[in-house]
Amino acid sequence: MKKRWKDLGYVAVLVLIVVPFIFPFFWMLLSSFKEQAQIIATPPRLIFTPTLAHYKEVFQQYAFGHFIFNSLITSVGATFFSLLLGLPAAYAIARYRRNALALTILVARIVPGITFLIPWFILFSRLHLVDTYTSIILSHMLVGMPFIIWIMVPFFEALPKELEEASMVDGTTRQGAFFRILLPLTGPGVLTSSILSFVFSWNNFMFAVVLTGARTRTLPIAIFNFLSYSEINWGGLMAAAVIITIPILVVALIAQKYIVQGLTAGAVKG
Repeated sequence: MKKRWKDLGYVAVLVLIVVPFIFPFFWMLLSSFKEQAQIIATPPRLIFTPTLAHYKEVFQQYAFGHFIFNSLITSVGATFFSLLLGLPAAYAIARYRRNALALTILVARIVPGITFLIPWFILFSRLHLVDTYTSIILSHMLVGMPFIIWIMVPFFEALPKELEEASMVDGTTRQGAFFRILLPLTGPGVLTSSILSFVFSWNNFMFAVVLTGARTRTLPIAIFNFLSYSEINWGGLMAAAVIITIPILVVALIAQKYIVQGLTAGAVKG
C-alpha cells in the first residue's frame, strides 16, 4: 500500500512538472489549424474544423522553404566548424592543462552575447560580410564552440594517456590517435555537444536580426513577417512556430538518451 501511494505521488509530481511544458506546444499546434477568428475567440474553442490554410500560406506566400534552408545551412555550418576547432581545443586543455585558455573560453561563454554584437557588426560591415552565411556562422560559433569545449574537456581528461602512447608505439601519429582512438571513445560527448550547439544555432535570434538580410534571413527572424502595426496573423504565426519547433523536438526525442548520457558522463568524469 505504501509503495502504491509512493507511485501515485511520483506520477502526480511528474504530471505537475510535464504539463506546464507540454501545454504551450499543444495550444500552439491546435491554433495552427484554426481560423483567425477561432484563435482569438473567447472562451477558447476546442471543437472546430481543422484547416491547412495557414501552412499553405507559410510556404506559398512567405516562402518559408528559403528560411528553412538558411537556418539549416547556418546551424549545420556553425556546429561543424565549432566541432572542427572545439574538439582539438578541448583535447589540448585536458592533456596539457591549459587552464589559462580554459578560463578565457569560459569568460567568452558567460559574457552575454549582446556584448559582442556591435563590434561583430562593425567588423563584418568593414569586411562586407553582412548578410552572408560567413558572418552568421561565425557569430553562432562564438557561443557554440565554447559550449562544445566545456562539455568535451571532462571526457578527454577521463581517457588514460596510455591509450595514445600505445597507439603511437604501433606507428600511429598523435593526430591519428586523436581521430582513431580518442574521438570514438568520447562519442556520447561529441553527440551531446553537437546537438546542443545545433539547437542553439537553430533558435538564435539576436545575432540573426542584426547580421542577416533578405538573402540569409533565418527562421526566427522570418516570424516577424506575421507581425504588423495593425494586426497579428496568429494562424500563420502559430504554423510558423510549429515548423520551427518540430525539427528540434524530433531531434531531442530521438537523441534524448544520448544527451542525458553525455551530460551525466561529462559531469562525473575528470
